[in-house]
Amino acid sequence: MTEDTKTAPATEVPSVAPDANVPAYSWYALSVLVLIYVLNFIDRQILSILANDIKADLGVDDAYLGFLYGTAFAIFYALFGIPLGRLADSWKRVRLMTIGLTVWSAMTAVSGFAQNAATLTAARIGVGVGEATASPSAYSLISDWFPARLRATALAIYSSGIYIGGGISLAIGGLVVDQWNEAYPDGGTFGLAGWQAAFIAVGVPGLLLAIWVATLKEPVRGAIDGLPTKEDPHPFRGFVGELYTVIPPFTFLGAAKRGVGALAVNIAVLIAAFVAAYALTNLLESGEGVIFTAITDQWTLLAIGYYSVFCWASALRQRDPPTFRLTWGSPAFLCTILGYGTVAFMAYSASYWGAPYAERVFDLTKSELGFWLGGGGAAGGFLGVILGGRLADALFTRHLSGRVWVILFGLLSPVPFAIVQYTTESVVLFMILNVVVSALAASALGAAAATSQALVLPRMRGLATATFFLATTLVGLALGPYTAGYVSARNGGDLSAGVLATLWIVPIGLAVLIAAIKLVPPAMENLLDRARAAGEPVD
Repeated sequence: MTEDTKTAPATEVPSVAPDANVPAYSWYALSVLVLIYVLNFIDRQILSILANDIKADLGVDDAYLGFLYGTAFAIFYALFGIPLGRLADSWKRVRLMTIGLTVWSAMTAVSGFAQNAATLTAARIGVGVGEATASPSAYSLISDWFPARLRATALAIYSSGIYIGGGISLAIGGLVVDQWNEAYPDGGTFGLAGWQAAFIAVGVPGLLLAIWVATLKEPVRGAIDGLPTKEDPHPFRGFVGELYTVIPPFTFLGAAKRGVGALAVNIAVLIAAFVAAYALTNLLESGEGVIFTAITDQWTLLAIGYYSVFCWASALRQRDPPTFRLTWGSPAFLCTILGYGTVAFMAYSASYWGAPYAERVFDLTKSELGFWLGGGGAAGGFLGVILGGRLADALFTRHLSGRVWVILFGLLSPVPFAIVQYTTESVVLFMILNVVVSALAASALGAAAATSQALVLPRMRGLATATFFLATTLVGLALGPYTAGYVSARNGGDLSAGVLATLWIVPIGLAVLIAAIKLVPPAMENLLDRARAAGEPVD
C-alpha cells in the first residue's frame, strides 16, 4: 500500500460510528444491490428451466448441460473475479458494477441467438465475465455502508438475491417458453425457439437497470471502521497487473520476473495440471462423442483455472504480502471459504437440476414448474439466508466462531431431506422438500461471507471476496452440477443418482469446518498483529 492509499477523511458519503443507527441511504443502496443480484441469478439460473429444451434442440446430454451451467461459466467468473476484485479495491465500485451489469445482460440476450453448443458456451462465458464484477464490488460496498455488528445480516439480505432471482428465473423462463412456443410454433419472424426467447426476455431489462445503478453514491472506503482510505490514483495499474498474473501465457512473464526458480515451478504446475486433465479425460471417456467433448472441455478448463489461481496467489505473495498473509496464508480464511465451497457443491447441483428432474419424473409443464418449484425455492432460500444471517450475527456476539457454526449447520442439515426429495414418488412431497432444502442450505451464505470479510483489512475486501468466490465457483459451481450431470449421463439420464452423488463431499466439508471453528477466533483476535508482521502500516 502506497502513501497515497493510507488514510484520508471522508469526502463523499458520511461514515457511521459502529454503534450508531444505520442511515436510511445505506438501506436504500442495499435494496438496489439486491435487485442487481436478483437479475444476476435470473440470468444465471434460467438455464435450469431451459435445460431439457436446449438438450433436445442442440443434441447435447446432461454432462454438457452441467458443464454449460457450471464449468463454462464458473472458470471465467472466478478468474476474472480476481482482477475485477482488485479493481473493486482501487476504483469506483458503483461504476464497475454498472459496466459489469451492462456486459452480462447483453451476453444473456446474445445467448438467445445461439444456434449450436459452441455459440451458447461462448455467450455464457461472457455472462460469467460480466457477473464477476458484482459481488466483489457489492461486498466491499456493504462493508462500508454497514457496521461490523450488522454485516452478516446486510450480506445475507444481499445474498437473498440468489434465491429470489433463482425462483423468478424458473417462473419467467417457464412462462416465456410455454407462451412463445404456443404463439409461434414455427419460431416467429426470427425463427427463435421458446428457450431462445426466454434468454432475450431476461437479458434486456438489465440494460435499463444499469442506468439506475449508476446513480448510487460511492461510500468512503474503510471510514466506518475508522480506517478511511484514499482512492488509488492509478487504479487500473493493479487491474492490468492482475490480468497478467492470471491469463496464460502472460503468467510466464510474471513468474520470470520473480526468478528462474519461480518460472520453473510455474511451468511444472502447468504441466501437472494438463497431465491431470488428460488423465481424467481418458479415465472418464465413455466413447460417446458428445460426452467425450464435454469431459475434455470440463477438465481442460479446470486445469487452466487451477493453474491460473496458483499463478495469481504466487504473484500476490510477492506483490502484497499483507493481503496474502490474511487470505492464502491464513488457515482460518482458507478453511472458511473451502467449507462453504462444499455447501455450494451440493446446493448448486440441487438448484440447477431440480427443474429438469421434476419435468422428467413428474411430467409437469414449465409454467407449473416455474410457479411451484421456482416460488418454493425462492421463498425457502430467502427465509434461510435472512434467518441464517441473523442467527450468525447473534452467535457472533457470543463467540467469534459463532458464524462458522451456522456454515456447518448449512452443510449438514439439508442432507436427509435431499435424500428423500430425490427418491420420493410424490410431487407434493418433492415440492415441499424443495423449500426445506433451499432454506437450510441458504442459511450458511451470510455467515460465510461475513466471516471472510472479518478476517481481512478494509482495503483487502474486494480481493477477499474474489478469493471467497474462487471456492464457491471452482469447488462448488464448476464441479457440483457437472458431477451430477455426468453421473446422470452415465446412468441413462437418472438425475436422482446424479444429484445424490454430490453428497460424497459432506465428510470433507465437515472436517474443514471443524478446523475453521478452532482457527477463526485467534485469527480475528490477532488480525492487526499479523498484518503488521507482514508489512502493513496499520496504526
